[in-house]
Order: sequence, then structure tokens, then C-alpha cells
Amino acid sequence: MLLTVDNFLNKITMYRLVLYYLTGLFLIALVFSIFGILPYAPLALIYSLVALLVVCVLTNMLFARVFSVEANVESTYITVFILALIITPIAISDIHGGLFLIWAGVIAMASKFIFAIDRKHIFNPAAFAVAITAVTIGKSASWWIGGNIPMFLFVVVGGVLVVRKIRHVDLLVAFFTAALVSVALFARAGVDPLLSIQKALLHSPIFFLAFVMLTEPLTTPPTRKLRILYAGLVGILYSPAVHLASIYSTPELALLVGNIFSYCVSPKGKLLLRLKEINTIAFGTQEYVFDAPLIPQFKPGQYMEWTLGQPHIDSRGNRRFFTLASSPTERVIRLGVRMYLNASTFKSTLSTLKPGDTLVAGQLSGDFVLPHDARKKLVFIAGGIGVTPYRSMIKYLLDKNEKRSITLLYSNKTKEEIAYKELFDEAVVKLGMKSVYTITDSMSPDWGGRTGFITRAMIEEEVPDHLESIFYISGPQAMVTTFVKILTEMGIPKSHIKTDFFPGFA
Repeated sequence: MLLTVDNFLNKITMYRLVLYYLTGLFLIALVFSIFGILPYAPLALIYSLVALLVVCVLTNMLFARVFSVEANVESTYITVFILALIITPIAISDIHGGLFLIWAGVIAMASKFIFAIDRKHIFNPAAFAVAITAVTIGKSASWWIGGNIPMFLFVVVGGVLVVRKIRHVDLLVAFFTAALVSVALFARAGVDPLLSIQKALLHSPIFFLAFVMLTEPLTTPPTRKLRILYAGLVGILYSPAVHLASIYSTPELALLVGNIFSYCVSPKGKLLLRLKEINTIAFGTQEYVFDAPLIPQFKPGQYMEWTLGQPHIDSRGNRRFFTLASSPTERVIRLGVRMYLNASTFKSTLSTLKPGDTLVAGQLSGDFVLPHDARKKLVFIAGGIGVTPYRSMIKYLLDKNEKRSITLLYSNKTKEEIAYKELFDEAVVKLGMKSVYTITDSMSPDWGGRTGFITRAMIEEEVPDHLESIFYISGPQAMVTTFVKILTEMGIPKSHIKTDFFPGFA
């Protein structure tokens, strides 16, 4: 069962998963309203959704044209469903309620463009919208999706899938811990703190806020420590008893304060990259080299989100997270991509780019970086194009002439699929790095190196001091999972195993 779920999650981006999740919640709520399980009229639910959809899509298209940026319809749909699930359903006859929906939709879309710096928006659009409507017209979100026991199970089950996809369990643990402690500490005099916690868990939007909005990649800090601080801050402010003078906290205000913190500690803006050249670096693998007006400050091994304008988008969307293959010492941005038959629309569009074409990159993130202590012994395990973060790291060490104890174990099907071999061979000579290439196609001619998959025996043979080493693993998710298990069985502590992980984006 878990394998089936993981296979599904591996084939879908987080954005599309969240969209399906929200759509499912809305449809379940609609069915419950039809049967009287929820106290909302079915037509009111439908009207609210349709009104928000029309307003948000049109507003997003207008602002995208005015600001000359690519309109991201997928994120627009996500915002529409969030608003429909946190704003009490409005009856068609309610004129003032209809104006509220229009105003909320306009503000949500405008926030992505007006309250954005260098193409990066600061606030969660839905949270920003209902906070502004509260101030301007005295109407805000009821967060009804979180206060209904009939919906509780569906919110949690779908949310668990999102968490399993993004694997930022640390963020959720920090948020829930801080939120429940805050709720207990600020419980009203004479009220049992445990009762306050129970009420927060069962009759508040705590799960919806955490699973859907707290985890939004564009407003989440880039590293684990900063994510924990961000989640803890939002959690502390989650309690409705927290206040500043006469202003009492609400879920949206707590999240917006967290968004400000996240922006302050995160890389700023997005980059408009112009394609300089395309290089074939291995069989079936292309390297896209981009010029950028400003090279971002990043650490070797980090990744960015890449967005392409596409006329048609499949279930995997028009955004991807790829590791930067370039080093911070280079004046270009490099992206290594393996192309497959029946590729996604994203990769199909990428393959048609020509020098001079542009795409947008942002959301620089990742903890898959070199340790500060240069004395640490490192083992890099890579499969296929998963070698790109190591290209970034090793190029950086070469340019800095910084020697470290590194063993690279790199697996491919054939020798023609080995990427960046010349660079790694240079590091063997200049830095004393050890490179072990193995191919799984035993029929490959003219190959004098190792054959077969990387196994425990191979690791023990090539890395005799493996118990003293820090292991880095990068490649397909199934491979990463397998090696984590192997290394754990070998006695390698989890603190010495680092995996290259994108935040839930296939």
C-alpha cells in the first residue's frame, strides 16, 4: 500500500498534489452539504467557488500582463480553493457577501505582484487577502474548513499525503509543538489547558493551516534550522489569546508574521535567466547554461525552482526544482537535465529552448551542502543525473584549491551516460579525490571499470574507513531510500547520512 502511495507521490508535483487535495476537500464538503451534514447550502458553496475562480483568474491574467510576467494558473487555482474553504460560503442573494468575495480575490492575486520584490511575493496570497478584508471592509475568514468535525478526517488524511510528499516533518513538529504550548499557556483563567488543546486540535483550522499554507514553498525559509524557527514563530502566534494592544492574533496574522520572518532570512527575489548555450554532457543528458543579471549567493549543492511558460501543462505542472550544477565561483548558472522518452511537458518545452530564450528561477534552498569542517571524510553516492550537486561541490573545491577527503561512487547504466567525468578526473589529480565509476550494463564494450550496482560490499571495499565518513546520497528516490537502509544496516548513524531532497517536486 505504501509503495503504491509513494509511486503516486513520486509522479506528481507538490503543487498539483495540493490542488487535488483542496479539490477533494471542496467536493466532500459539497456532498456533505447536500445531505445536511454541513450547515451550508450547496449553491452557496458553488457560487463562492465560481465567483472566486472568475475573479482570481481574470485578476491574475491582468496583473501578469501589466507586470510582464508569466501567469501561473496552477497557483491561482490553489488560492481560489483555499479562499473558498476558509471564507464562509456566500449565498447568491447576498450582495455584500459577493463584494467580499470579489475584494478578497483581487487582493489575493494583487499581493503576488504588488507585494513582491524582484518577482518574489512575500505573503501567502490567501492569508494576506483575508487579513486586508478584515481591515478594509470588516469581513474576514471564518476558517470553516477547520471547525467541522465531519471534515476533520479528510483534512488530516490529505494533509498527511502532503507531508509525506514534502518530507518537512520537522516544520510540522515545530509548528504543532509551539502552537499547542502557546494555546495551553494562554488558556483563559479557570479553563483546563488540556481542554484548550483539545479544542485547538478538533475545532480550529490548525491542521489546514499547517498542511496547506504553512508549507507553501515560496514563503518558507530555505534551510532546516530556519524552517524550524519560522514554524515555531507561527505556532507561538497561533493562539487567539496572543495579542498586541487590542489586536488579537488570527491564523492569517500568525502566518503573515511568519512570512515576513521568512522573507528576511531567505534569498531575495527571482532571476530571469537567459539561455547562453546547451551542451551534451552524456548520452541523453543536456546541460543548459544561463546568463544571469546577478549570480545569487548560494552554497554548492543547493537547488532552485525553475518555471517555464508552457501552452499546455501536464499533471506535473510548469515548475520544477533542480540542483544547480554550477559552482558559486562561476559566472553562469548551469542546469543538468536527463531527457527521457515520453517526457513531461516541462522537459519537452525545455528541450525546445534556444539561445536567447528565458526562464525564471527562484526559491534557492537546500541543506545538501559541504560540511563546515573541511577535515570530515566524505563519500558521495550518485545515480545518473543525481551527480549534479557533486559537480557543483567539486568545481567549487577545484576553483578554491581546497582539498578534502572525498570518495565518489557513481553508478550509470552505460559508460556513455557518465556525466562530468572530465571534471571529476581533474579533481582526482588536483585534489586527491577518489572516483569509482560503475556501470550496470555488463554487456557494455571497452569498459575496464567496475560493473553492477553499488552494493554494501562495494562501499566497504572502496571506503574502508566508512564508519568515520559522512555519506551524501543523490539520485532517484528509490535509490536514495535503498542506500539509507544499507548505510543504516552498516552502522552509519543517521546524522552522517545526508540525502539530496527537493521539497516534494517530481
